[in-house]
Amino acid sequence: MNPSMYSIILSNVAIGTIITMTSHHWLLAWIGLELNTLAIVPIIAKQHHPRATEATTKYFLTQEAASAMILFASTVNAWTTGSWDISQLTYPPACALLTLALSMKLGLAPLHFWLPEVLQGTSMNTALIIVTWQKLAPISLMFMVHNSINPMIMLIMAMISTLTGGWGGLNQTQMRKIMAFSSIAHLGWMAGILTLNQNILILNLSLYITMTAPMFLMLKYTTSKTIKDLTTMWTTSPQIAAPLMILLMSLGGLPPLTGFMPKWLILQELVTYNLAPIATIMAISALLSLFFYLRLSYIAALTMHPTTTKDSNKWRFQPKPLTTPTMTLTMLSLLLLPMTPLFCP
Repeated sequence: MNPSMYSIILSNVAIGTIITMTSHHWLLAWIGLELNTLAIVPIIAKQHHPRATEATTKYFLTQEAASAMILFASTVNAWTTGSWDISQLTYPPACALLTLALSMKLGLAPLHFWLPEVLQGTSMNTALIIVTWQKLAPISLMFMVHNSINPMIMLIMAMISTLTGGWGGLNQTQMRKIMAFSSIAHLGWMAGILTLNQNILILNLSLYITMTAPMFLMLKYTTSKTIKDLTTMWTTSPQIAAPLMILLMSLGGLPPLTGFMPKWLILQELVTYNLAPIATIMAISALLSLFFYLRLSYIAALTMHPTTTKDSNKWRFQPKPLTTPTMTLTMLSLLLLPMTPLFCP
């Protein structure tokens, strides 16, 4: 793709999200979502590969169906209440329909069917955009209407998402599919706290992006697409293998790393609201995710040895240094747990 055209398309992706996040009118928010979806489609399809075409089709149909549901829900609500203001979502059927539509856009279970397949058919850069930037617009809309959302619907979807993310990632060998199920599990934790404490939601989203971005960047730099590729990481990029291993454990929520902080705060908040059974189920589901993260870390650790290979086979790559932004994000994703009292005094 032409670099100038690629820059214009990326700008439209950003503009669409910003329009949705700053709008107070349902039609303007819908326009932002449509602009965002239409701009990301050529980015997914730019590889000119059947898998990329399939991923583009699945992403487009799913997102357009969700956008149509959002437009229909907002129209029904405006017909009933006489207001197009986002904060005036008071008609219960419209609230339920909007919750389902935004959940489909995010990839919350049981509406997660599109996310693993779409990520598997895209490049690492595009997958990074889909699991980070593309979540901002739907979550911002959920944040603005959180008073109108039924808490039990969100808590049930949160439990299903955390369980699906844990179970689904256990038997995967493709790193992009593993990260897709990881995204589903993390979105489940965000959904669980959405109607209870919005400050923890923002903290969880920020840490999720902070941990996921360096993970995808490291996988891209080391060209690791499967678990098997992790076994040769030390011989190709030894300076990335150790941070990647720790980052995987942080994504799994292993204390005392940063990834434990949002899970700890969310479980504490659920218990405060007398939702201990739901907190227990979500904590058990977190162990499933932690298991396959620890398995990946163990695979990466097994291959570590003090010398790099001198083999000149074609499949060997030259070691690549970590860039400053990637290293900064990695350090943030590992060392923020001691600062927990500053976020939630």
